[in-house]
Amino acid sequence: MTGIVRLFCACLALMTASAVRAEGQFRLLVLAIPNTYHYEYIPIARESLEKLAKLHDFELVWTNRTETFDRDLSPYAAVMFLNTPGEELSATQRSRFEAYMRAGGNAMVVHRAAITPPGDWPWYEKMVGRSFVIHPMLQTGVVTVTDRRFPATYGLPERWIWSDEYYVTANPHHIRVSPVLNVDEDSYDPTKIWPGQVARPMGRDHPVAWYHSCEKGRVFVTTLGHKGEMYRDPQYLAHLMGGIYWTATGRSAAR
Repeated sequence: MTGIVRLFCACLALMTASAVRAEGQFRLLVLAIPNTYHYEYIPIARESLEKLAKLHDFELVWTNRTETFDRDLSPYAAVMFLNTPGEELSATQRSRFEAYMRAGGNAMVVHRAAITPPGDWPWYEKMVGRSFVIHPMLQTGVVTVTDRRFPATYGLPERWIWSDEYYVTANPHHIRVSPVLNVDEDSYDPTKIWPGQVARPMGRDHPVAWYHSCEKGRVFVTTLGHKGEMYRDPQYLAHLMGGIYWTATGRSAAR
């Protein structure tokens, strides 16, 4: 009898644990595949995002396998491409992700994930909202808040000393986005680049994070986040968490 009672209690405990996980506010899928220039960040980012998930009561599903996109994506409130561009997906997986967005799914694009070969997947380029041109060497500059009402800026000062690769972008598809962070090009050298390459300034309008709508969903993009240690930085993590919060829920400060 005692054995039966113990078995019942064990089953009850498992059922309770599952219920607690199911009561999370939303489910976030993170795709993070190591590549030549971005791999050291992975264990750091995973640990930090898992802590954020526990702190803010949402479910984090971490994967480095694109096969996840062969399955139903509808349970996810948002999909994060973390330093992993859409070119990693097969043609079938791309179609499934497009269908997810057309059904009201949401996406978050972080740093290297904003870079995709021109013409490889035009739909993804449009979803990102800007096309990568080039980036100068990693430098310390001043990032400025352009939209204090957007959650990805809540934990940041008006002028934020930050070191990163400040991507130069273009808008060949004429997508309208709403910038939330700019970088002040007077605070670093936007032409400093490797021999044989040329980088030109973008001028006063140089967004490094923005949001917009795509299909029936929300998209948040931050081009910040090159180095692994950044994923331990409280302000950068506040920036990411604000992006996750808005992308998954659509909530922000009253306008």
